[in-house]
Amino acid sequence: MSKPPKLLAALLRDVSRSFYLTLRVLPGEVRAQIGLAYLLARAADTIADTGLVPLPQRFKALRNLRLHIRENSDRPLNLDDLITRQDDEAEEILLTRVDEALAVLAEQKISDQHLIIEVLMTIIGGQELDLQRFADASETRIVPLRNDGELDDYTYRVAGCVGEFWTKICRSHLFPTATVDETKLLAQAVRFGKGLQLVNILRDLPRDLRQGRCYLPADKLAAINITPAELLDPANEARLRPLYDHYLAQAEAHLVAGWEYTNTLPTNQTRLRIACAWPILIGMKTLEKLRAGNPLDPAVRLKATRGEVRWLVVKSVLLAPFKEDWQRLGPQPSTEPDTEKKTS
Repeated sequence: MSKPPKLLAALLRDVSRSFYLTLRVLPGEVRAQIGLAYLLARAADTIADTGLVPLPQRFKALRNLRLHIRENSDRPLNLDDLITRQDDEAEEILLTRVDEALAVLAEQKISDQHLIIEVLMTIIGGQELDLQRFADASETRIVPLRNDGELDDYTYRVAGCVGEFWTKICRSHLFPTATVDETKLLAQAVRFGKGLQLVNILRDLPRDLRQGRCYLPADKLAAINITPAELLDPANEARLRPLYDHYLAQAEAHLVAGWEYTNTLPTNQTRLRIACAWPILIGMKTLEKLRAGNPLDPAVRLKATRGEVRWLVVKSVLLAPFKEDWQRLGPQPSTEPDTEKKTS
């Protein structure tokens, strides 16, 4: 299947315009598989986030979706109660047509099916864990992660595993005979995904806190004598800043690994390299905003503007043929030691 079916293209365009842009630049040999995995992961995310539906019902729906995916079932997946509770029309349509997406999964090559199912099992397992962890969370009862181990596990389940999947599917279809250090490439792919998710966590901190979720570890907050509840007050930004900057640096180090990953890909894979470059460049621009602004202020959304994103996209396409200019486009390794690289 060289390109996504019309179903996938239409749904992707509606539920995620940014990822749809990435999908369009990807080589046709992997668009359907990557687009399908994204849509099913997005459906699971929509189920998990439907707060108007009681938690046990969301758990049941996630479990049923996981079983349908794992068993490649053609039985209808009844999500009517969740569908009627969606505020966003695109999310409603996605849940309405999830059975069609599952049918597309059954049409993929067996090897591709296995990779798609593998990554979705990890992602949905992470979503179930998140629902358990934050079951009683609210703005008046903020639940933090306990330590960096839990944070690392979360970023792997949500995005690091996606880097592995992306690499395996692209290797299989685009450069199966190329000489690469596959172990190193997969390790960089995991860090690439973790870095993107850590950027999201740092950007979305005010919103998550008001939902009772704190992805900054409790032990690290206690070490600087600040509670999760105090993070609701933007005036406490200065107290948080040293720890926040630590995680900004960690996110950047992961994105540097992602840029090294991008430049390790075969040079004839221009479209794939560009598709990898865009989230890295946007992530770096977001980190720049987070360093300059108050990340605790819920009234200010610190992220790259549409104009900035458009320019990054144009610049990456223009510089793709020029090796040195292209390499300078992305984040460069720091002179500080990369602790994750040393311990991995």
